[in-house]
Amino acid sequence: MYRNPWLRLREDAVVRDDGSAGVYAVIEKPHFAVVLAAERDGFWLVEQFRHPVGRRTWEFPQGTWPDGGSGSAEELARAELAEETGLRAGTLEHLGHLDLAPGLSTQEFDVWLATDLTPGPTAREATEADMVTAFVPATELRTMIGDGRFSDGPSLAAYALHLLARPEPGRGRRPGGELTSPPGRAAHPGHSGAWRPATKG
Repeated sequence: MYRNPWLRLREDAVVRDDGSAGVYAVIEKPHFAVVLAAERDGFWLVEQFRHPVGRRTWEFPQGTWPDGGSGSAEELARAELAEETGLRAGTLEHLGHLDLAPGLSTQEFDVWLATDLTPGPTAREATEADMVTAFVPATELRTMIGDGRFSDGPSLAAYALHLLARPEPGRGRRPGGELTSPPGRAAHPGHSGAWRPATKG
């Protein structure tokens, strides 16, 4: 239906659980990486102007491959961190894989924790010419979240995964970083129904 170098918009004909027909608009975008660059009990953030909301926003470094680019999820994380901040990560830990907006888009993203950082040159794209980088202590980041200065959804989700990955009283970590839960707590079975695609536009 519509396509440009960054996204594709399609409209699917669907059949709902009750048998009724409908249409569903879907935005297709490539997966991206969000990187928490951590050191000295704080994080490196980037700030840039975001046209859709008409203002500058603070975020963790993030992005996807340019049109025609490709590589592994880890390679993308390292590339985005270096491109936007100039930092190179000696250690990169995968914190999780999330859906951006499953009711609207196919886009997903991986969250990474970067440590053992060394500085280097940036390689920002033309759309990132106004970008600035700043180191923010963890206490200041929490203040920024509370007063709305740090409001980027993927960045907040990434920060939540980072907090969940830290051991808490009564919770340990299995090998590989997986968190254990208290005994007797079962997973929610979820809803088994689904919309069945009829045709795709």
